[in-house]
Amino acid sequence: MLIELTITDFAIIDALHLRFGPHLNVFTGETGAGKSIIVDAISALVGERVGSDVVRSGSERAIVEGVFDVGHLLAQESVPTASKKSVDNDDAGDDTQGNESETLTQTLSDLGVEVEDGTLILTREIARSGRGIQRVNGRATPLSTLQRIAAYLIDIHGQSAHLAILRPEQHVYYLDRYAATEELRRRVADLVSEWRATRRELERLQQDERELERQRDLLQFQVDEITAAKLRPGELDTLERERTMLVNAERLGELCVAVHSALAGDETGDASGALDLLATAQRALGDLLRLDDSLREQLGELEQALYLAEDVATAVRAYQEDVAADPQRQAEVEERLDLLSKLRRKYGSTIEDILAFAEESSQTLDTLSHREERIADLQHNELSIRERIGVVASDLSQRRQSAGQLLGAAMERELDDLNMQRARFQTEIVQRQAEDGAPVPLDGRSASWAFTATGIDSVEFLLAPNLGEPLKPLARIVSGGETSRIMLALKTILSQADAVPILIFDEIDAGISGRSGQVVGEKLWVLGQGHKVLCVTHLPQIAAMADTQFRVSKALSSNRTTTQVELLPPAERTKELAQMLGGARTSASQANAADLLKRADAWKRARKTRSATA
Repeated sequence: MLIELTITDFAIIDALHLRFGPHLNVFTGETGAGKSIIVDAISALVGERVGSDVVRSGSERAIVEGVFDVGHLLAQESVPTASKKSVDNDDAGDDTQGNESETLTQTLSDLGVEVEDGTLILTREIARSGRGIQRVNGRATPLSTLQRIAAYLIDIHGQSAHLAILRPEQHVYYLDRYAATEELRRRVADLVSEWRATRRELERLQQDERELERQRDLLQFQVDEITAAKLRPGELDTLERERTMLVNAERLGELCVAVHSALAGDETGDASGALDLLATAQRALGDLLRLDDSLREQLGELEQALYLAEDVATAVRAYQEDVAADPQRQAEVEERLDLLSKLRRKYGSTIEDILAFAEESSQTLDTLSHREERIADLQHNELSIRERIGVVASDLSQRRQSAGQLLGAAMERELDDLNMQRARFQTEIVQRQAEDGAPVPLDGRSASWAFTATGIDSVEFLLAPNLGEPLKPLARIVSGGETSRIMLALKTILSQADAVPILIFDEIDAGISGRSGQVVGEKLWVLGQGHKVLCVTHLPQIAAMADTQFRVSKALSSNRTTTQVELLPPAERTKELAQMLGGARTSASQANAADLLKRADAWKRARKTRSATA
């Protein structure tokens, strides 16, 4: 559960610290006061991508921090957790989710996050410079890590969710969430990805024969050219060193003579070298030691210097003998380097890159040379994968069919509670035959069915809001108020299977009248008995059902506008509801507000009594 929320320098929020009550928490206030900004801040906290424009003017960074009690979730780690992405998101159709059977405990363990006393602290900093940081229990983490953890904690139903429910392509994800078939759908997606890769290779091999022949000739020429060069790893460095020696052979010889003469003396014997002088010094020091041995250590050092100088002289003489001008060898080296330079321009910057290119080209050439055999293998594999898709997609489709009927009945019950009596809701699941589809014996029909990453089913929700009307797609018939109620009904049903403890509704009352607002408030209160619910609303009927009510308002200080949030005691709740009812706090509106709260309390008590005796 979300225990505390701290927001600093976010939009028009200067500094805000909230402690939430259990069950249903409601935010009320004038339009533009900042209610939805609080939801935006929570969205940022759970990993929603936000820009630097959310940083309050004059500040360097915005900070949002939430303290969660996850002890209850960790104690139930054997219970499957929610899907890694809420289906309300615009990208709900993304099949690149993690293992949907994971638990929060496993996720935290994988990420190396330790939880003490069941407390988890998420922090999000958004810098004006554009670079921010996320922390989990004080440990810096990537944004994806924050999103992965937060997916177990909070499900936000934003104002854009109304659009999601109207998009038929999203309906399959709602149904799979209800049917708990996300894992099956992921298996289908993996198989479809494998099938598409096989199809791409097959189509490449089946392209124009003349183009393939040209490609084969080019590859053969390239492989032959590289093979004929007989390249050796490290050869380039060796040749460049040898060329340097050959080009500078005369100068190198002169330097060798100079070094050797300085050490060993000239060849005529007229001039002494360093070796003679060191030997003379050695003899003199030996005579000295016979009179005074205090410099005996230095005699050893002098002898070592003499040995080292002799080694250097010998090495220089040997090097001098190897260094000689060889025009023929120099021409051979230059020719070899020129060949390597040509190959490097065409195939890679290093010898290793060129050899790797040749190996890859040889493999491609082998594939093209055995194209017919490879095509036959790919065709066999392609059919085998489609058959495997058919097996999994058939199981997925059958489970969707069963779940679709249950979802329709459940939705009709929920809509009935939401003042949409006698509305009919149906999950339409259809398939389309295709010659290159997945072979599935469906409803006694053996045929091949078109498939996508979600399976062979096309899912769409249909609604008949009034008795006697035909079922039609949601987008063609629902009003704004009906959309809100459909979303709430669907949320109510899905939440029963979800372990996500916190549900957030941003203006779920959009387009809803006061009469319907009463039942929406009741439904939210029921949701709050199993979850912590945060709701932004303009309807007093919904606000009256709250267990905890916050008033959001604007304040002006030092010529700056800030958002303030006040926890309302019972007396203030009456005043706030009165203003929501009539715009002004009159005795009549306050009486109506008090009656609204009284009826809400009576309804809650009656509901608790029924639940206790059920």
